[in-house]
Amino acid sequence: MIKSLESLVDLAKGKDKRKIAVAAAGDYHVLKAIHNATEHGIVEPILIGCEDDIKRISSEIKFNVKPHKVINISDPYEASLEATKLISDGKADFLMKGLVSSRLFLKAVLNKEFGLRTGSLLSHVAIFETPYYHKLLGVTDAAMNVDPDLEEKIDIIKNAVKVFHGLKNRNPKVAILGSVETINPKMEATMHAATISMMNYRKQIKGCIIDGPLALDGAISEKSAKLKHITSNVAGEADLILAPDINGANILYKSLNFLGGATSAAVIMGAKVPIVLTSRGDSEKSKFLSIALAAAIS
Repeated sequence: MIKSLESLVDLAKGKDKRKIAVAAAGDYHVLKAIHNATEHGIVEPILIGCEDDIKRISSEIKFNVKPHKVINISDPYEASLEATKLISDGKADFLMKGLVSSRLFLKAVLNKEFGLRTGSLLSHVAIFETPYYHKLLGVTDAAMNVDPDLEEKIDIIKNAVKVFHGLKNRNPKVAILGSVETINPKMEATMHAATISMMNYRKQIKGCIIDGPLALDGAISEKSAKLKHITSNVAGEADLILAPDINGANILYKSLNFLGGATSAAVIMGAKVPIVLTSRGDSEKSKFLSIALAAAIS
């Protein structure tokens, strides 16, 4: 398993250069991240969007787009459709959202004619590097699934585990969060956690070690786990955290970024290829590292 997010760049460089289709690419921060990724030699961009905007912004940031393919489509939804079609036709390896709403972008990605559906649930996987934890930490799902049921949580875990496998962690430790470590029939999150943990124990979910419910301190602090007398292969050593719902995951995501001094990279999993779908609040570094993450696992 890699030890830092900067290692994503080296991991991506170890593969053939990946082609990234950028939908509605006429965005300053997106083009800065793409420029950075091309400078590091990890992607070959195909930029779909308003050509005038792409060239104007590229000139401002001293990004020479002449060697790269630019497809002039001003409408953001149509640009998203074209980017999706490039993936479907095997002309690009992964996808990135530019200056287009997530709703329209995902509508294009999931269109029935040539979309990227696989039958799996789409989910958001973020990887954090923080000075307050001894290794990289994954969090899911902070962006896609509002209130996942038991089956959806299983799919979300499977999507995230694929990311960790791509990062050379063949058996990630997954903590399913709850407010307590005890199983309470009146608290659905604890029942889900216990069920999924037992499914993992009985090899119905493979490729990882799962335990839950675990409170956050028990999941990431060995000291807390010992004080609570938690016997677990995951407690204090979690690689990946599954939150009960989007509220908990999103709060944790933003707390790590804005209060925890973390750097992050994130992708959407469950489609035919990884999808880079960053938020407006994400830093330029986070956008670049998200591209590197997608390139490394695609």
